[in-house]
Order: sequence, then structure tokens, then C-alpha cells
Amino acid sequence: MDSEAIKKSLESTGLRCTPQRYAVMAFLMEQVSHPTAAEIFKAVNRVDPRCSRATTYNNLRDLVQAGLVREVAVEGRAARFDARGMRHHHFICDRCGKVEDVEWFDVPQPRAGSLGTRVVRECELIFRGLCAMCAPRCVSRPVS
Repeated sequence: MDSEAIKKSLESTGLRCTPQRYAVMAFLMEQVSHPTAAEIFKAVNRVDPRCSRATTYNNLRDLVQAGLVREVAVEGRAARFDARGMRHHHFICDRCGKVEDVEWFDVPQPRAGSLGTRVVRECELIFRGLCAMCAPRCVSRPVS
């Protein structure tokens, strides 16, 4: 995504395109991995030392609330962030914590009435297990 596209995506959601917010979004758009807030802060702060930790974290919150970035919760570890625009699911490794993208496929809708009066906005799957790097090392013993 080029700089104009980033600016337009921010403005289309009502967010001002500040230099710090732009830097956070641009960094996330370049990532194949799913960085933590601390990793994002380090990278953005190297480019623009005026970008504080609080500003970075606040911008991440705003980008998540605007729907431009997804926060991927990893049990027992720091949340990770994803700005990949295409719909996809995630696989989280139980051993190393790596978060990988899984190609999108439709998830069956719950039976009518099974959710009571809840209204579903979206559904994504998170697969958990051992990634390709960790699986061969654990063939003989299960993960607890």
C-alpha cells in the first residue's frame, strides 16, 4: 500500500493522518509477521524518535477500533497486530507463540437461536497447535 492509500484509508475512517499514526500504519503494512506493540514502538521510534510509547499504543488502539488493524490475542503472551487487508484466519503456535496467517474460508453460521439475543459482527478462527518449526521437535511428547 503506497503513502496515498494509507492516508486515504486513515481519513476514510475519520482518523487524522498524523505523522506518528502514518508511521505505525506504514510499518504494519510492510510486515508479514504479526508484531507486538513493543516491537512496533521500537521500529517506529527508530524512524521518528518523537513518537512516544503512549502515542504508539494509543494509535494502535485507534487503528483497531477503526477496523484498519486487527489485534490478535495470544494467551499468556503479548497481543500481536495485523494490518493485512484480506480476510484470513490465524494459527498460533503453542510452543514459540508465532502467529501465522491461514487462508480465509467461510465459517458455518451458528444455528438460529443458539446465541440467544447476541448479534454476530464477524467470525474468525484461531487454530492452535505446533507450527512447522516446532512440530518436528515435539513428535514424541504432547504439549501441555
